Amino acid sequence: MGTAALSEQKKMLTLPTDSVRAVQWRFSDRFDLQMLVQSARGVARGIVARLVASGERNTHEWTPLKNEMMDAFDRAGLTAVFMEPEEGGFIAGPKNLALALTAFELAWVDGGAATASLAGFLALSPIHERGTAEQARHYMSLAAPPQPGENRKPWRGAFALTEPIPYVGVDTGMLSGKLRVAKWNEGKEPLLQVDKRGRFITNIAFANFVTAAVISDDPRIKGSCVVILEEGDEGSFDHGTPTKKLVHQLSSTGDPIFNLLVPASRIVGGYTLKDGVIVPKYSHSEIIEAVFRRTRVTVGLMTAAKLLSAVEPVIRYQRERFRGAEGARPGSLRYEQGIQQREDALHRLVDVWACGEAASSLGFAAARLFDELDPMEKQKTALLARRGVSGGRAELKALRGSELRAIEMIGLREGNARRDELAADPLVQFVLKDAEVNVLCPATKLWNTGHGANVMREAVSLMGGYGITEDCPGFLASKWMDAQLEATYEGPEAVQRRQLTVTMTNDVFLAQFRAWTTELRSIAAQHPETGACTLASAMQMWQWTLKHLQKATDAHFGKLYHGQRQGVTFPMADALCWLLASRCQILDVLELEARGASDQAMAESLPGTVQFMSDLCHVHAATAAGEVGRICAELVFGYNAHPAWDEGKCQSCFTAGELEELEETMPGISAMATDVIDTFGTHPQKAGPCAGCGGANDFLQLQSKLSRCLSGSRLAKDRAADTVSKVMIPETLDYPA
Repeated sequence: MGTAALSEQKKMLTLPTDSVRAVQWRFSDRFDLQMLVQSARGVARGIVARLVASGERNTHEWTPLKNEMMDAFDRAGLTAVFMEPEEGGFIAGPKNLALALTAFELAWVDGGAATASLAGFLALSPIHERGTAEQARHYMSLAAPPQPGENRKPWRGAFALTEPIPYVGVDTGMLSGKLRVAKWNEGKEPLLQVDKRGRFITNIAFANFVTAAVISDDPRIKGSCVVILEEGDEGSFDHGTPTKKLVHQLSSTGDPIFNLLVPASRIVGGYTLKDGVIVPKYSHSEIIEAVFRRTRVTVGLMTAAKLLSAVEPVIRYQRERFRGAEGARPGSLRYEQGIQQREDALHRLVDVWACGEAASSLGFAAARLFDELDPMEKQKTALLARRGVSGGRAELKALRGSELRAIEMIGLREGNARRDELAADPLVQFVLKDAEVNVLCPATKLWNTGHGANVMREAVSLMGGYGITEDCPGFLASKWMDAQLEATYEGPEAVQRRQLTVTMTNDVFLAQFRAWTTELRSIAAQHPETGACTLASAMQMWQWTLKHLQKATDAHFGKLYHGQRQGVTFPMADALCWLLASRCQILDVLELEARGASDQAMAESLPGTVQFMSDLCHVHAATAAGEVGRICAELVFGYNAHPAWDEGKCQSCFTAGELEELEETMPGISAMATDVIDTFGTHPQKAGPCAGCGGANDFLQLQSKLSRCLSGSRLAKDRAADTVSKVMIPETLDYPA
């Protein structure tokens, strides 16, 4: 495909279909996932949409109507997505992509509904990831929907991590929930006393069980752990008062209080006894790490769904804006196009659409990666256990050799015998996937919800005053508000940035990142319309800047790249997220072009869809490059002191007399002089001589190259805008306003 103006045959005529999405997001060969999408969509655009339209978001209480939504989840099989077939589920193996697709479809209509569905899985996740086999079998089976012929209600769960104000959200390592030994008869299982007060706990209004993070308040118990609490336990299981949220009102949130006696067998993952002390197998932080590194992705996709769901309502509003006015008669441009007569409205909508595509691509890539990683992680644990290696630090030490082999493999060409040998090593494969997922997971959560919330505000603004009304089509105002909460779920932006500052400097990841940059250059040679060249140049600039910052100091000789120097590390994390999202978006379009042709249903419309999606890639790559260029330039030059008008800093300044003499032998040199001091010592009215590049000539060359690589990006935006102005949409939304 060239970058010339499009012919009519290459226009995208309709919004992307389910077939397009299935190919892009790699589930076109998974009939079970396609049926899951349809089931989740039926619930979302049925009962969930009716609840929102009827005003159920206007109450903090958990109402009978909201509870019907949970029953609808059961009937549609959504509650069973998390379980294995033997536990009452219908999908065997890793389910990260399945959960991501479910959350995406529900959040397309309402974020609270998606949260209500996901929160039950979050409660089960500590048990699933780190629980004993008996714990997993027991609670998964209880939480699964009833099978035909069964007369029971499924258990609902909640995850109680956070503590009451003033501790809420300060640090997941700070716990006020206490665990003590209440009774320990010789030869009997210990009975534990749990005192826990929660804050902002989702699903608590109807929870039958809770997985709660607690810390020892007894010398006979070591450290912290997660413990399972049941509503029927001896003591007080107080569901608490509802949180007065402004958002996500279709999910139950409250502040529970627990004062319960539970057997020690409820410690997630079990325990051992050492010198009369109960030693939990896993600390609460180890369990949280295993849980959140997966569930953060689905939250990021909830915001991505909002962005893409805004496209159709905005197009409809813009085209119909002037209908009914005396000067807008059917058939006229004003009647048919409305606000879309103007380039600004179209360009702004293209930006929203491009962001939604990139956010979705990033999130689904991370979900698929976890599906690949999960079996590898189990295999890794088993292999190391056979070698007598167990525990976090011991495993990290044992994997260092595999990391070196992984870096070696990345540097070898395809078809190399040594590369094939290394690729067959399961520990090398694990290290590669783990390094990548450790970056993509926090990046999805940070960029999708943080930047996504800002772009959602732009989407609302495109609806004019209609955007902030209760009857706004697509519930855009509610979605904009919901996005603010999603940005704080499972750790606000600072938590994700902190994780990225550690994981993005991993040697294995950086080797992968360099390989991706080279790969994008190759893609640019075959698909220049995607903006891959622009993105590769931006990635090259980011790599150079990171290396520079790791060695450089500021004007006061302070180290720049340091864990506590968040004014440096956090912006670099932000810049990386832009690059990762754009890369995933480009790869999805290439997948669509490569595999879409085999689908006869989309064969005719494929060229136009691919061209439009490529233009969105180019638009977003240019925006990403602009953000990366700005951030990197600020960090490279911003910590240098500006020169002052003193003798030391004026050595490179010309005097007026010197310029006159030089002009005789080198005509035109005066035009190149930036700072000239006249015969009386007077200098230009500014802070000091122009700052030098401080050894960063390489950066300036990269900056110049990146600017030139933006060629064609605005032409792509024009083409995309033209397509948006002509694309056909359904006559009405398929869920109520």
